[in-house]
Amino acid sequence: MTALPLPNRIVIPVANPATAEELIRLGADLLDPRSGEMTALGIVEVPEGMPLSEGATRARHARRLLQRVLDFVPEGTPIHPMVRIGRHAAEGIVEAAAELEADLIVFGWGGKAPAGREALTSPFSATIDEVLRESPCDIAVVKQRGVRDLKRVVVPVRGGPHAELALRVASAIARRHEATLAVLHVVPPGITLAVRAQAERALAAFVRQHVDGPVETLVREASNVRAAILREADHSDIVVMGAAVPSAVDGATHVFGAMPEAIATRSKTTVVVVKTRESIGRQTFEQLATRAESLVAADRAAEESRAVPARVERWFGESNFHHAEFADLRRLVQLKEKQGLTVSLVLPTLNEEDTIGPIVRRAIREMVGRVPLLDEVLVMDSASTDRTREIAEAEGARVVQHPDVLTRYGSFRGKGESLWKSLFETSGDLIVWADTDVRNWHPRMVYGTLGPLLHETRLQYVKGYYQRPIVQGGVLREGGGGRVTELVARPLINLFFPELSGFIQPLSGEYAGRRTLLEQIPFFTGYAVEIGHLIDVAERAGLDGLGQVDLERRVHRNQELEGLSRMSFVILQAVMKRIEERRKARLFAELGSTMKLPRSGRGRLSLEVIELADMERPPMVRIPEYLERRSGALPDVLIG
Repeated sequence: MTALPLPNRIVIPVANPATAEELIRLGADLLDPRSGEMTALGIVEVPEGMPLSEGATRARHARRLLQRVLDFVPEGTPIHPMVRIGRHAAEGIVEAAAELEADLIVFGWGGKAPAGREALTSPFSATIDEVLRESPCDIAVVKQRGVRDLKRVVVPVRGGPHAELALRVASAIARRHEATLAVLHVVPPGITLAVRAQAERALAAFVRQHVDGPVETLVREASNVRAAILREADHSDIVVMGAAVPSAVDGATHVFGAMPEAIATRSKTTVVVVKTRESIGRQTFEQLATRAESLVAADRAAEESRAVPARVERWFGESNFHHAEFADLRRLVQLKEKQGLTVSLVLPTLNEEDTIGPIVRRAIREMVGRVPLLDEVLVMDSASTDRTREIAEAEGARVVQHPDVLTRYGSFRGKGESLWKSLFETSGDLIVWADTDVRNWHPRMVYGTLGPLLHETRLQYVKGYYQRPIVQGGVLREGGGGRVTELVARPLINLFFPELSGFIQPLSGEYAGRRTLLEQIPFFTGYAVEIGHLIDVAERAGLDGLGQVDLERRVHRNQELEGLSRMSFVILQAVMKRIEERRKARLFAELGSTMKLPRSGRGRLSLEVIELADMERPPMVRIPEYLERRSGALPDVLIG
């Protein structure tokens, strides 16, 4: 017979990483070895009345703790940590399991019986009970006894869907450890030989139907079923039981059934109690359909508008990282190699001779020489008139002028043009862009935005944010940076793209993304490239595909007020353009592209008219030369 399928996606809620080893190893035993993946899930609870974003700091701490779980994972088992924020742990677990399309949730239970009101429910925990009622998949609850040398697995069965799941779980564990699998059925004492033989045949047929491999079948006569199972457990390393019908005994509700919960409570060996997902009946589907049809369009729109702030609050807490979480560069290299990814660092420049040398030198020394985190370091220059290119090449970077790239399509001035052409010039699966006018540059500007992409496969694009002091009169003053963000970008985002309102610095110059996404979006050629990226990436990847990371402090060259005014004008144009495209409506008969700047001098007053409009480059996948290059042999390492 064909072996029953193993779970493809397993979620393991982790309350205490120090006690998670047995759960992780059990999950690895049950996982489909061909395509399965585990998720170690941390839940941060935020009380009612507090914004979900208040959980951001605790979420960072939870992610650091979950990293310890990775040390328990058997070699070759795919696993990734995930932190979710919610009002209640059970709600977060159910939502994560549904989002991941999990086949199985594996809970751990320390073994202490609850007290007070919880004692009237399951001996496991109120959280498990709540998840059990709403779970989108099967559930396994493990009473841990720290088993390591596993030789014998026993499965007490009485038939039914939960017994079938128990057999499948026990069989997978036994196969993985080359252990004996014993299937136990208890019958009343004093039965005739004919009745016993019938019970043995029924047990053998049940086992053959659900287990592929050697099995020891046991029929035991006993007046006390619980005592018989406990005696057999004493000679085994792990007991796997299917849940029974929920019952109420002595005023207590047993959602797994009184018998399995009693065995889990009293056994001295590890016990796993499993329960299949409740099937949804036809009546339930009809109720859901009726309810859906009753919602008019206005009600749905109102619900969606109310949901945006809550979604942003949750995202802010769950997808807000700190660079220190990724400071272990060797760990990042391991993740990169395990996922078979390559990384390109792009440093856009325009007359940065004062700062480019130390940046290139440190990037190559720390992230190429000491650890092979970067496969490529490219300085993409915008025709600098100073010594920027010579300095960068002397420090070991490959330097390309963007006007020399894809010359058939011409060239525009601007940072966005440089970034767009860097897609053509690089080969990495992950691309990191970092500004080069930074005076306190640190490798965290790179690994900070790269780290979340390597740790969480759901993320497609990550932006950095930081404190931005400003230089005034030659004096460095805290605060005051990011004036265009606060006066232009943030109000526009909150008005027209509120799902992006959780980004602290939407215009920051440090960000990273997956090539498979970046090559699919257009690029504005100048100042609007960052705001355009956010809007376009969010539309393709959804808010859950975006992240942001705290890079702490960044000191860079500040622009004069007139330069900021020009930048604001171009950003406004780009946002208006995207609004018109998304709303499929014409907001203005003509969108202005000229800016009038007042000029005054001795006895003179005039207006200077400047043409200011970002052009827009198409997604790189539409460029034939790019497709040809990507389909051919790509260079291994392109460090000069």
